[in-house]
Amino acid sequence: MIPPELVTLRDFLRWAVSRFNEVGLHFGHGTQNAYDEAAYLLLHALHLPLDRMEPFLDAALTESERKTVFALLNRRIDERIPAAYLTHEAWLGDFPFYVDERVIVPRSHIAELLLDDPLAPWVSDPDAVVSALDLCTGSGCLAILLAHAFPNARIDAADISTDALEVAARNVAEYQLGNRIGLIHSDLFAGLQGRSYDIIISNPPYVTGASMRVLPAEYRHEPALALASGEDGLDAVRDIIALSRAHLKPNGILAVEVGGNRAIVETAFPRLGFTWLESKNGEGMVFLLTREQLPE
Repeated sequence: MIPPELVTLRDFLRWAVSRFNEVGLHFGHGTQNAYDEAAYLLLHALHLPLDRMEPFLDAALTESERKTVFALLNRRIDERIPAAYLTHEAWLGDFPFYVDERVIVPRSHIAELLLDDPLAPWVSDPDAVVSALDLCTGSGCLAILLAHAFPNARIDAADISTDALEVAARNVAEYQLGNRIGLIHSDLFAGLQGRSYDIIISNPPYVTGASMRVLPAEYRHEPALALASGEDGLDAVRDIIALSRAHLKPNGILAVEVGGNRAIVETAFPRLGFTWLESKNGEGMVFLLTREQLPE
């Protein structure tokens, strides 16, 4: 039953923040705290602008709105479902994407490197890039950002999961990029024989075995296939490093996200001269290698 005291948007916001903190929800799928998560869910449910809450705080909700909002907030509390799965929406910068539990919620540090000055200074002329690969594409979000960052490029977006590729197809169609982005069912490079690229990016599975065993409930709604990568988290990364050179053009570059595994990566590949890229939300989460640095 909805408490009768919950009348205005302000009332529901205060109640949601209190309850989110009380039950110890975990954040990290687009927001980092209870207030931002509650505000996003409320604004989305009420079809209000996501960047303008203040004018509506003291507006009384209709009975239908109260029921909708209360049910949504309680699903977040009771089922520990990430907000993005409840709204079927995730954002990277100003780009919204459809998501559901067939794909992980987009939150890549690579996105930041594509949104501002795309991969500068390693790419001096974005217009000169004619081919790029998004390996382990998931929802297709990074492939779409690649297409926007490099307007003359043909993009391949590969994933082992046919379910994920269905979600990616929906996003590619939404952005009307079907003529530039090709979706490929492939276990890493297995289905990409004979293809080579100016740029390869990848946000592959990299969660260690130890971390998988203690994942918060919210992350357990995501497909394990897109998270787990062996005990040290590097199963996919090892294959990517071993095989990328054959799929890069001369002077091509590889950028791979590995989260907090920098020390593990450097220990595993002591002879590789990694460049660790810096984004607004983190440093040392993404490494870059040129084709010439990769093993033959």
